Amino acid sequence: MIISLAYIFLIAMSLSYILKKIKFPSLLAYIITGIVLGPYVINGIDSSILNISAELRQIALIIILIRAGITLNIEDLKKVGRPAVLMCFVPACFEIIGMCFLAPKLLNISLLDAAIMGTVIAAVSPAVIVPKMIKLIEDGYGKEHSIPQLILAGASVDDVFVIVMFTAFTGLATGENINAWQFIGIPISILLGVILGLIVGYILIKLFKKIHMRDTVKVVILLSMSFIMVTVENWLKGIVPISGLLAVMSMGIMINKKYPILAKRITGKFGKLWVVAEIMLFVLVGASVNIQYALNAGISTIILIILVLLFRMLGVFVCLLKTKITIKERIFCMIAYTPKATVQAAIGGVPLAMGLGCGEIVLTVAVIAILITATFGAFGIDLSYKKLLETRK
Repeated sequence: MIISLAYIFLIAMSLSYILKKIKFPSLLAYIITGIVLGPYVINGIDSSILNISAELRQIALIIILIRAGITLNIEDLKKVGRPAVLMCFVPACFEIIGMCFLAPKLLNISLLDAAIMGTVIAAVSPAVIVPKMIKLIEDGYGKEHSIPQLILAGASVDDVFVIVMFTAFTGLATGENINAWQFIGIPISILLGVILGLIVGYILIKLFKKIHMRDTVKVVILLSMSFIMVTVENWLKGIVPISGLLAVMSMGIMINKKYPILAKRITGKFGKLWVVAEIMLFVLVGASVNIQYALNAGISTIILIILVLLFRMLGVFVCLLKTKITIKERIFCMIAYTPKATVQAAIGGVPLAMGLGCGEIVLTVAVIAILITATFGAFGIDLSYKKLLETRK
């Protein structure tokens, strides 16, 4: 395991340095490192790491969501209003509809298979978007209309909606009935996640103010409580729907709201943790990519992904109608809301594991979607934000 970690960090950072010289995002370097070192190419990552890959990716995601929460000003989020709510589900719905319309024609699959594929592809990646939006908030870009906050909020809830839809459609494919409770569970999961996070955040603020401790200790406590909240989601699965990741972000928002001095102090510490976590997250995402599927994908698969991405962009545009957000800012939102990675890596292989006929093609499309959209989204954000967003400190 130790030598595998050495390979991961040294190769990923070296390749990142090279790609940055030609203006490509570090994320691409990490994914390529994972693909090359992964089990489908040279098999250079120890199996003990791959066996806990899902857990390591979740830890990395928790770190960036805590950082997002302690960076996100709730007053800025309130200013966004209606579009923030619409961004949570409208773009994903547009993308699923686009997939249902196009995939049967381009890939010769059934409408239900296309719906399953759509729910796998429709989830946006907080792991790609959140660090980018945090940087924009810190640099003051898009501040007047709270553009980074808008995208942060939508990306955090989008996955909850899409995964519930995925569960419903795969259940239908295996002969189960879709029931109303599955869809009622979406707002309940969001609401309970937010409430849990706010309560835990409030309790921790009281603790931190009463008992003197180093900021490093506070960071460890925040991480530990986050791990517990995510685990609670798994414990209650099938009983009470609750979003652990939203709870994590809400906890950070509460700390920012009620204890801003602490939020400012520990932001830097989570930023340093993210340096390591980001590499592990995207290297392991890359390692989960079966490059053979990508190589076997025809041009129709690539065309499909590009076209459904245009459906998603249209959905974003619809969310921003009748707002004060400028045309340039709308274009930026459309670009920034495209990256896929973590959810596709997590559930892309599930239909195949379930024995569904569409399993292999769904996994192939998920792999291609990661490679195309994570690169396009990260590169597009970096290239466009200075041109499309105004800055104000």
